[in-house]
Amino acid sequence: MSARPPVLVCDDEAQILRALRVILRDAGYEAVPAITGEEALDLAAVRRPEAAIIDLVLPDMDGVEVCRRLREWTQIPIIVLSAVGEEDAKVRALAAGADDYVTKPFGPRELVARLKAVLRRSASEPEDAVIDADGLELDLGARVVRLGGEDVHLTPKEFDLLRVLARNRGRLMTHRELLTTVWGAGYGEDTQVLRAHVANLRRKIEPAEGPRYIKTDPGVGYRFAA
Repeated sequence: MSARPPVLVCDDEAQILRALRVILRDAGYEAVPAITGEEALDLAAVRRPEAAIIDLVLPDMDGVEVCRRLREWTQIPIIVLSAVGEEDAKVRALAAGADDYVTKPFGPRELVARLKAVLRRSASEPEDAVIDADGLELDLGARVVRLGGEDVHLTPKEFDLLRVLARNRGRLMTHRELLTTVWGAGYGEDTQVLRAHVANLRRKIEPAEGPRYIKTDPGVGYRFAA
C-alpha cells in the first residue's frame, strides 16, 4: 500500500484528472480519482483521504453539494476547482465548507502550494485555552464549539475565523487583517470569501433576533462583541 498521503480528486474532464494525478504524484501525494460526485463521496468514506480537490461542475451534482455532504461527517480540507466567471458558485462552495479555491486553468505550483497550506492549517499545533463568552464556548485545544452546552458543527475554516475573532474580543478587525490571518497573504482583497464564511458562521451561532457575537463595522470589518 502506498505511504503517500491520499488526496481525493473529483473532475469529469479526463485531461484534468490525469494532470491532477501527475501533479499530486510529483508533490508526494497519492491521487484518489473520481469522475462523479457520488463516486467522490463513496471514495471519501472508504479511503479517508487527507484532503479533497473537487470541481464545481460535475455530471451528477455540483461541487457545492459534494462539499456540503462531505462536511456532514468529515473535517478534511477541501479545495474547489472553478472556471473563470463562476464567482457565485465559488462563494456558495466556500459557504458550504470548502477551505480554498483554484481557478482553471491553474498552475501546478499554485495548486500544490494551496494544498500544502490547507493541510498545514488543519494540522497546526492546538492551543489549550477555553474561551467562554455569553453562552458560547470555544475549546481551542479540542477545536470544539458549544452554544448553550450543545456542540456546534463548524468547518475548519469557520472555526479558525471564530477563534481569531474571539481571541481579539472587542477589537475591530479589518477585512484584510482577517483574510490574511485566516486564509493567507494572497487573500487580502477577497472580501467575498470572508462575507460567505461570516454569514455561515452567524447562521450556526447567532440568535434569530440578530447578531450577538459577531458585529459588523460596515465597509471596515468585524469584531467579536460578546
